[in-house]
Amino acid sequence: MQLSPGKLMGMKRLSGCNGIFLMTAVDQRPPIKNPIRDHLNVSEAPWQEVAKFKRALIDSLQEYSSALLLDPHFALPFSMDIFDPRKGLVVTLEDSAFIETKNGRISKNIDDWSVSKIKRMGADAVKVLAWYRPDADKEVLKQQKDYIQRVGEDCAKYDILFLLELLVYPLPKLTNESQTTEYKEMKNKKTDHVFRSIEEFAKEKYRVDIFKLESPVNAELIDRDSLDTFKEMGRIAARPWVMLSAGVSKAEFKNVLSLAFQAGCSGFLAGRAIWLEALANYPDWEKINTVLRGSSASYLSEIVSLAEQQAMPWYKHECFSKGGNLFPYKTAKFRHLYMENG
Repeated sequence: MQLSPGKLMGMKRLSGCNGIFLMTAVDQRPPIKNPIRDHLNVSEAPWQEVAKFKRALIDSLQEYSSALLLDPHFALPFSMDIFDPRKGLVVTLEDSAFIETKNGRISKNIDDWSVSKIKRMGADAVKVLAWYRPDADKEVLKQQKDYIQRVGEDCAKYDILFLLELLVYPLPKLTNESQTTEYKEMKNKKTDHVFRSIEEFAKEKYRVDIFKLESPVNAELIDRDSLDTFKEMGRIAARPWVMLSAGVSKAEFKNVLSLAFQAGCSGFLAGRAIWLEALANYPDWEKINTVLRGSSASYLSEIVSLAEQQAMPWYKHECFSKGGNLFPYKTAKFRHLYMENG
């Protein structure tokens, strides 16, 4: 892999001086909107309430994070005045309202949102969540592959990092699997589905810079024997990768991180494992903020320390040490692309 100047600066801003990604996710939409909606017994959660909670997350947790993942609907417009410019910024591109068919899920952009707009607003990376499983319908897979490839090409065009999140999901046509549209780890997922999904999008044509990955083993079943499985996942990814929490418990996610870091993972990009317990106190905002600044911040600090001690800095990945080039701007090509052509 080679990093262009824009992507190199993005890597450095997201990871800080030690090369470890300590990123907090605040872009969740249904996992925040739905509990608020249900508590208020309304058809749609009020925008102000969702945005207020996201602002509280940013205000309480950015101190411990190297970067934050924000969405353009709620987090960005309601929190830019308090966002610390010293932190890296990842912005969501995909719509949470994916297209559900009997043959698989199809991802799409948020309406009137694009890679170029994310770049122009000053973000360091574009994040896309792609629901993917290799045994879905061929046409569904083609649409997902084409979508990810277009995003990767746009990120290369605008010189911004492409962070791809992959999640296996239940197919309605497979009646032996639990059916859910929740943004949670799929129970009884197959490790092979996780591996084959990563293998597809590790291909050069997709131009993925960082993978955001789920545990290849159900989090509640992880043990010491799972380490080899994590190592194989890292080998397939073949570039920097971070772990997502997928709504698992604090203890389970810490177990996931411990094995992932031993396997070459470069950090985390997590949300609910850190702050979900605070949302359970809605609409008691005083209690919400107390929990965020207490147990949520404490847990985030714990996994930050774990990452700093055990995770692999992104620049030490084999893709850069063998045939890669972290500093392509030291070449005549850089002068031609960035200076002579503007």
